[in-house]
Amino acid sequence: MAKIGKRTRAARETFAGKANLSVEEAVALVKNAANAKFDETIEIALNLGVDPRHADQMVRGNVTLPNGTGKDMRVAVFARGPKADEAKEAGADIVGAEDLMEAIQGGEINFDRCIATPDMMPIVGRLGKILGPRNLMPNPKVGTVTMDVKAAVEAAKGGEVQFKAEKAGVVHAGVGKASFDAGKLAENIRAFVDAVQKAKPAGAKGTYMKKVSLTSTMGPGVSVDVASATGN
Repeated sequence: MAKIGKRTRAARETFAGKANLSVEEAVALVKNAANAKFDETIEIALNLGVDPRHADQMVRGNVTLPNGTGKDMRVAVFARGPKADEAKEAGADIVGAEDLMEAIQGGEINFDRCIATPDMMPIVGRLGKILGPRNLMPNPKVGTVTMDVKAAVEAAKGGEVQFKAEKAGVVHAGVGKASFDAGKLAENIRAFVDAVQKAKPAGAKGTYMKKVSLTSTMGPGVSVDVASATGN
């Protein structure tokens, strides 16, 4: 059994017995525990009352956080000709077509967001088994299959977060860095929760948002009062 360090033990003791906190209380607690040697990501997890295996219960969308994510997003774009030039001018890190497909098939996946123009989808489609499990597959529903490459790249670079419910109905995302001001983190959290709330599918029955949790990359997690997170 792995030995628990003093820092981890102290953090767990601080979190013990604390649950269903307000967003502000949870942010303060998690920020205080984020004392790793790097700027930890503040992560949110939402347990939803949905079964994503059913098409009418899938939760998917995107939201631009008001204060950004604090992460330098690397963006890959499948495009040719003028659209490839447009992608490069907008700040895309990697731009290509068949060459990019071959690089990905060879294991080179050094990007956080993948965008494609519609005409590139026959090529991108061959990468479904690679990009799909990593939640990197371009999708028109979240604006990553588009002719407006410039807007898509700028959105990705500007703090846009994509979300998708996993098998157990859990949605998670990074909503900022531990170095962020507590008020800005709270704004980001509520903006994210609001976006997921608005993405409630028609097939959802009963309680939609069951649980909200907050943690940092290396720290313990704490549950957040759903009413505080949703502003209800």
